[in-house]
Amino acid sequence: MINLFFPHVCEACDNPLQDNESSICITCRHELPVTNFHFNNSENVKKVLYGRVQLENATALLYFSKKGKVQQILHNLKYKGHEHISGILGSWLGAELQSLQAYQYVDVVIPVPLYKSRLKKRGYNQVTAFGRAIANALNIEYNDTVLQRIKSTQTKVFKGRSRRYEDNSVFDISPNNTLNGKHILLVDDIITTGATVEACAKQLLKIPNIKLSLATMAIAN
Repeated sequence: MINLFFPHVCEACDNPLQDNESSICITCRHELPVTNFHFNNSENVKKVLYGRVQLENATALLYFSKKGKVQQILHNLKYKGHEHISGILGSWLGAELQSLQAYQYVDVVIPVPLYKSRLKKRGYNQVTAFGRAIANALNIEYNDTVLQRIKSTQTKVFKGRSRRYEDNSVFDISPNNTLNGKHILLVDDIITTGATVEACAKQLLKIPNIKLSLATMAIAN
C-alpha cells in the first residue's frame, strides 16, 4: 500500500522501480556514462590537475554533464537527503578498484570534508559512505579526522571557470596525524577544475613522504 501511494523511484530518471531494482533502475544503470579511466590507465583526471598536484593514480566513476542523469543522481545525494547513493557509488567503484594492482598499495582513504555548518544543515557528508565503501573494498583504513575544512565556501559546479578558486586556507590538517609515509586516496563527489582537490592536496602534502591518489564519483564532461 505504501509503494502504491509513495513508489520507490529511480534516482536517475524518477521512474518507479521494479521489484528486482534498487535505487537505480536497470535501464539507467546500463545508460550511465561510465569513464572506465582506471581500467584504461587514462590520464584524464590527472590532466585536470597537471602542474598543480602530483598524483600517483586518479580516476572518476562517471561523466557529469548538465541536465544529465549523473547530475540528477548527485543532486538527490547532496540536496534531497538520499545519502544511500553515496554508498552505492562507493561499492561500485570500490569493487572495480579492488581488482586493479595500482590501488593495492593505498593505505588510507580520506574524504574531502564539509564545513561544520553545512554538515549540520545537510546532516551528512555526501562523500562519507562513498569513501567508507571504497576503504572496505580495499580492506584499508578510512580516516575523516586528519583533513578538516575550516572555512565555508559556496558550491562551485555551476560557477564560471574564472570564479572557481579554492583558497588553500579553506582546509587544514590535524598536527597529530600518523600518516607519515602513507599512500592516501583522497575521495570527492565531482571534479571540475580541480580547485578543491588542489587545496586539499596542498595541505595533505605537508605530511612527510606521503603519496597521493584521487577517486571521485564523477568528472565534469
